[in-house]
Amino acid sequence: MGIKVVATNRKAQHEYFLMDKFEAGIVLQGSEIKSIRAGQISLAEAYVRIDNDEAWLVEAHVAPYDQAHRFNHEPRRPRKLLLHLSEIRHLRDDIARKGTTVIPLRVYLKDGKAKIEIAIAKGKKLYDKREVIAKRDARREIEREFKRR
Repeated sequence: MGIKVVATNRKAQHEYFLMDKFEAGIVLQGSEIKSIRAGQISLAEAYVRIDNDEAWLVEAHVAPYDQAHRFNHEPRRPRKLLLHLSEIRHLRDDIARKGTTVIPLRVYLKDGKAKIEIAIAKGKKLYDKREVIAKRDARREIEREFKRR
């Protein structure tokens, strides 16, 4: 069936250095999967927290599904992530280092199931961001010059 990307965290590349990436399943309630399939999810403020060898997606907003009415879900509730214990321990050990966190990169549907791609990330300083922008601008200028010739 393939992969259909539902939501991406576009600021992740700009705000963080991304290190290891993982794919995880998400434990959802009935109306949540319908909202996700409709693309009604936001990862803008979301992050991953590790508690007692369990990974949780926190602050992700899944909009209420209109047709569910009283059986609807809470939009910002913590959602458990399905990862192997070794992966959770790897994440926990990397978070213990100063300056690293785990952030969601994208949510997608794979064979009808909602999956999330998460990454260990280290925050960029302002000068790092400026350096990346300068390199990108220089590369664009070079490409423009080659096109003119």
